Amino acid sequence: MKLSLAEVLEYTVLESDGTACDVLLELVDGPDVVTQYLRDLGVENLVVANTEKEIAQDKAVQYRNYATPDAAVTLLRALHEGQGLPDASQALLLRLMTETPTGPRRIKGLLPDGTVVAHKTGTSSTVDGVTAATNDVGIVTLPNGQHLAIAVSCP
Repeated sequence: MKLSLAEVLEYTVLESDGTACDVLLELVDGPDVVTQYLRDLGVENLVVANTEKEIAQDKAVQYRNYATPDAAVTLLRALHEGQGLPDASQALLLRLMTETPTGPRRIKGLLPDGTVVAHKTGTSSTVDGVTAATNDVGIVTLPNGQHLAIAVSCP
């Protein structure tokens, strides 16, 4: 089965598909390249160290990948301001983040109906009954048209 890059991105963002995420990581030459890209955007304290496949093989590996809430908000701001992406790519990513069905009881689901939220959820693996983190980050469009970047993490 062949998929376009846009379709792989859809699976990654809309469905939190780890295999699709790994395909994207391979296309850009790995996690280290992503982390460097983030540094180039001015995003510190956000590290992509391992693939989803590596995490699945050893649950302890998940702790090598991390982001502070401040780092997540810095990345969201860069996305909103169009830093590091061509206009068409920014528009596609924001559209997918707005359409994502994940996290109905997280940021999007806790705001009034009709509130526009471009967000991405994340949930770590559960080991021995403990889920290390449950996260949601997003850009909320306020009633006055301004935007609010928010990161919620529940370790």
